[in-house]
Amino acid sequence: MDINSIFDENKAWVDKKVKVDANYFQELSKGQNPEILYIGCSDSRVTAEELMGAKPGEAFVHRNIANMVSNLDLSAMSVINYAVKYLKVDHIVVCGHYYCGGVKAAMESKDLGILNPWLRSIRDVYRLHRVELNKIADDEERYKRLVELNVEEQCINVLKTAEVQLAYRNRGLKVHAWVFDIHSGNLINLNLDIEKALKDIREIYHLE
Repeated sequence: MDINSIFDENKAWVDKKVKVDANYFQELSKGQNPEILYIGCSDSRVTAEELMGAKPGEAFVHRNIANMVSNLDLSAMSVINYAVKYLKVDHIVVCGHYYCGGVKAAMESKDLGILNPWLRSIRDVYRLHRVELNKIADDEERYKRLVELNVEEQCINVLKTAEVQLAYRNRGLKVHAWVFDIHSGNLINLNLDIEKALKDIREIYHLE
């Protein structure tokens, strides 16, 4: 991408939108009412709105390396709080992707400086599921399975939050675990069982 052409591309995009609907941006500026909070990876190949076919205003998006949800990450926690409590989204999606650089780095024994604390959380996922993962002989298949398990664990982290638990009980908020397959372009639904996930963590993380 030529950085100097971005404003030209923006003007062409504005002209295209206005040609179809002269009031497009006036309407867009009135506010947002998204139904989905999408938590995904910052990878430049994985664009949330494009892969879902979402239009502006339809998805509230948070992205970071390896689609992590940490209770120590004020950015992620603030996004979840705002999306659930104030925007009142109906769905939260955690979407990982195969061939994720963050997950790959977490599988390697390298000192990556400032990235170490972030990757440690992914390594914790490996530790929790090491019996299953260590049985997978093929490196690529083990890598892909860790991507899936990481998504599921981040969904569990979402379910640990107070606002999500309240919204689940009071208005049926749903949490989804997805993986984007870069090789095919397909979205894969991991079919997370929310009730089972909550049951597994309820003894420790249940909030009134």
